[in-house]
Amino acid sequence: MPESPTESAHPLPPGHVLPPAVAIGSLSIVLAAGLQSLGILNRINAAVARSLSGDHDLPKSVPAWSVWLIAILFAFGISFAILSVPGIWRRLVLWLTAMVLVGGWAPVLALAARDPEIGAVLVAAGWSGVCALGYASRHRMACDDFSNFPTDETR
Repeated sequence: MPESPTESAHPLPPGHVLPPAVAIGSLSIVLAAGLQSLGILNRINAAVARSLSGDHDLPKSVPAWSVWLIAILFAFGISFAILSVPGIWRRLVLWLTAMVLVGGWAPVLALAARDPEIGAVLVAAGWSGVCALGYASRHRMACDDFSNFPTDETR
């Protein structure tokens, strides 16, 4: 017999925050770096620049280290945030908000006459959020309310 309501028999395995968040963030950066080495991110960045600037060429570019620093911050930050927040709707709102912030970065860079290089950040943040949402939906996270989950006695 379970000792407390939180230790009751549950259909989902217990989830953790730190190891999966580090793994998800790391793999998201590896995915973005792989796409960069294949030249796919350059095509994404060029398409975004064409859509924002039309025929004009933007004279300045953002330092590459700053793009990758932001990509790392978003990849790890989103995975930690999603795995630390209770409720699927809150997690989804966090991910969508991060994607809107990344998407809003491109017009701001274009207004500053800089190439909107958001491909790496977009891929890293998007993939990190999708993976963290998937992990949280398949595991019982410590921050979730266990009183609403069915137990073996209520089935």
